[in-house]
Amino acid sequence: MSSISSTLPAAGAPTFRQDATLIGLVGAGHLVSHFSQLWLAPLFPWLKDEFNVSYTQLGLLLTVFFVVSCLVQAASGFLVDRHGPRPVLFGGLALLAVAGFGYAISTSYWGLMAFSVVAGLGNGVFHPVDYTLLNKKVSTPRLGHAYSLHGVTGSLGWALAPAMLVPLTIAFSWRVAVACAAGVAVFVLLVMWINARKLALPAQPAAAKPSGAPQEHTLAFMRIPAVWMCFAFFFVYAMILSVVQAFAPAAARELHQVPVALAAMCLTAYMICAAGGAVVGGFLVADPSRAERIVGIGFGTAAVIALGIATLPLPALVVPVMFGAMGVASGLAGPSRDMIVKRSTPENASGRVYGVVYSGLDIGQAFAPLIFGVLMDAGRFQGVWLGLVLLQGLLIASAFNVRRVRRTVAVPA
Repeated sequence: MSSISSTLPAAGAPTFRQDATLIGLVGAGHLVSHFSQLWLAPLFPWLKDEFNVSYTQLGLLLTVFFVVSCLVQAASGFLVDRHGPRPVLFGGLALLAVAGFGYAISTSYWGLMAFSVVAGLGNGVFHPVDYTLLNKKVSTPRLGHAYSLHGVTGSLGWALAPAMLVPLTIAFSWRVAVACAAGVAVFVLLVMWINARKLALPAQPAAAKPSGAPQEHTLAFMRIPAVWMCFAFFFVYAMILSVVQAFAPAAARELHQVPVALAAMCLTAYMICAAGGAVVGGFLVADPSRAERIVGIGFGTAAVIALGIATLPLPALVVPVMFGAMGVASGLAGPSRDMIVKRSTPENASGRVYGVVYSGLDIGQAFAPLIFGVLMDAGRFQGVWLGLVLLQGLLIASAFNVRRVRRTVAVPA
């Protein structure tokens, strides 16, 4: 069978209110996950001066964060399948809060490094948790919109980080800013605790097996080629995200003499517009067979815009607008991106597959700063943007490669 059947029972399907509540809770956790990924990147200019370090060293903090998150993400998928998503979710939020307060009291670069490890431990749980809850508890007709709003909350989390941290840093200090960010994680954890019953999965009856039938190995899903094609897709996608979040605004500022305050708006414009694009993308993916084409159109458009920023002489005021346009194009493709994974996932291994596939996100975001941080330190600002264009082209090719593999190798139920 080439796609996943619904995990919902034929009778007693969730009501709109139940679906909306669950999607909102999952989205709140997802927002904190993405929010935490940018607790440091917008503060690089202040951290660079405070600790007397280079962009490459600051990029290494992100690399450590995402390497740890990758390892945890792959492992947490097994925990989710065995123990359910709720306790794993609570643990992740608690660790992010600890990491945020730890950043705020760090007195050395190595203190930041230690708490980057803690933050990576917390961040690694969210995708296996989120997609297990959505796939198993949201009714099938609303699943595309669930993916859309999940993407929206992630983009809003990324947008919130610079919008909140930079003004607080200017008004008070970067330490106050990160402590306030950790407070957001504590608040969301309390909301989750209050609504804990709504995050529980219904008991699933054991499937009847013929006498003498062999037990499927827990790692059997790793023999599915489409799973690894999805992993590669997310690896490239994560490199794009890393460049846009950590280096593209600063590179655009240098290329087009954008004032610092205006450059800080670029990432927020990208993320807010990506959230809007994801809302529309939830309607576009109503026909799952169009998912790869939507990804191609969305990221193809984003690549053309990035090429314009790299090569055209642009007025400073136009640059945030182009960031926003690139965000819309990328956001449109977001729900289709998630549908590509769902169509390649066996029903009985949701947590494990999402853990492995989405660990590609963490590896890509760990790998990209090592390359693009060096380009930034060398003053190769146009090279940063041309590299982004190349990655967007690779992403389109990898999406269609997933479809090719899925068509030639069946995904087991």
